[in-house]
Amino acid sequence: MIVANTAVLIGTIMGVSLGADLAWVWEKVLQATWETLYMVAISTGLSYVFGLPLGVILVTTGEGHILENKGFNRILGAFINAVRSIPFIIFLILVIPFTRLLVGTSIGTVASMVPLTLAAIPFVARMVETSLKEIDWGLIEAALSMGANAWQVITKVLLPEARASIVLGVAITTINLVGYSAMAGIVGGGGLGTLAYYYGYQRYEDLVMWVTVIVLIAFVQCVQMAGDKWAAKITNQRR
Repeated sequence: MIVANTAVLIGTIMGVSLGADLAWVWEKVLQATWETLYMVAISTGLSYVFGLPLGVILVTTGEGHILENKGFNRILGAFINAVRSIPFIIFLILVIPFTRLLVGTSIGTVASMVPLTLAAIPFVARMVETSLKEIDWGLIEAALSMGANAWQVITKVLLPEARASIVLGVAITTINLVGYSAMAGIVGGGGLGTLAYYYGYQRYEDLVMWVTVIVLIAFVQCVQMAGDKWAAKITNQRR
């Protein structure tokens, strides 16, 4: 209903005659929105499955930390920086062979999840690293003095203390992946990006383009607000 009302409003402002077009826009936008939500949600989840442990390793193997290993830390950090330095549109093309090997195709919503996840993992690792580095070293020292091992420090001190910051990182990562998914849509990745490019831009359907933009803005606002509220709730619980 919200999309339909938005379409009517934009059509009225632009002087576009809707009629049967409204049903067409409603159907396409709903389908594209579901595809975007699906691939962004799955990609965010998978990126944290792999990225969170990498972030923990980056912190704990750093100089003076509980699992100090300077050589490994430098190699891992350099690799993560190298992947992060590649613009997503180029990265998307580079991993096409791997995407085809993994899912059998390089086109479609499922195929888009592969480059989205791979591109987000290094970003998540750095986000988690930043969150964990905010923790007061005194808390870690206190845990070590009471006989805690490395695993206990990570699971009982580092991650619990950084929960609010990590939640905000999840919101930021999700929003970034929304932007990445739009770029993936240009090369047939599905979702709102495909709808905006192939229907809105190439077919000169201004109504489709504007409705897509509004849906994306609304989605990003909702994700950020949810992240802020969840992080604030965690912070208040710890006080």
